[in-house]
Amino acid sequence: MQTPAPLPHEAAERGPRGIQSIEVGGQLLIALAHQGRPLALKDLAREAKMAPAKAHPYLVSFIKIGLVEQDGSSGRYGLGPLALQLGLISLQQYEPVRLATPRIEELALQLGHTVAITVWGDRGPTIVRVAEAPSPIHISMRHGTVMSLTGTASGRLFAAHLPRSTVEQALHNDGAQPKATITPTLEALLAKVRETGLANSLDGVMQGVSALAAPVFDDRGRLVLSLTAIGPSGSFDLDPDGAIAPALKQAGTDLSRQLGWRPDSQ
Repeated sequence: MQTPAPLPHEAAERGPRGIQSIEVGGQLLIALAHQGRPLALKDLAREAKMAPAKAHPYLVSFIKIGLVEQDGSSGRYGLGPLALQLGLISLQQYEPVRLATPRIEELALQLGHTVAITVWGDRGPTIVRVAEAPSPIHISMRHGTVMSLTGTASGRLFAAHLPRSTVEQALHNDGAQPKATITPTLEALLAKVRETGLANSLDGVMQGVSALAAPVFDDRGRLVLSLTAIGPSGSFDLDPDGAIAPALKQAGTDLSRQLGWRPDSQ
């Protein structure tokens, strides 16, 4: 006897039919993304609420397509190159990024320096767009580059505006120390960033390269991206009232207002 087909309203209540094995295996990817670091098989399986023997075949398949990779020495599992690429594409499609992209092209021509858009990704401040200067500096500024949280202008800007717990977790994930905390020196630096509305770095990424970063906020006063100008230290003006800072800061304010930000929304 055939089972009667579900009525239309019953099918709607159940939702679209999916593939259960993908949903089960997806819990492993969710666990890796949530933890933000490579995990041993038993720890990963526990986070995904399944037995290690059940988790292993899924991980083998994920490794084959690049969603997961396994460290050869420790045996730990982490997100693979395809997962990172998908994440980067998602960040690039973020509405504020699309809005800011033409603005950095204008700034690069106006300032004569490379200008990048940086957003907060799973691994920290991540470059998602780059507008090269007419005479670009020779530095790795590729899409997907993760910037140092404390040693770069972009990183310092995010550290100044993100919740303290998020910043400390990011410091811990960097492996700086077992229990990373915001030191008094760093706290003073971040307070200055909040006060001036700009972050800077002198020879931060590499010797001879300096940067300034301005924030872009959304309608709830949350930092959504950084506009970062980068150039040779010898010709790069770090003065808050100099040739670069006011234009960069104004661009950040203009974009913030387009996203619904108001000075009293922070």
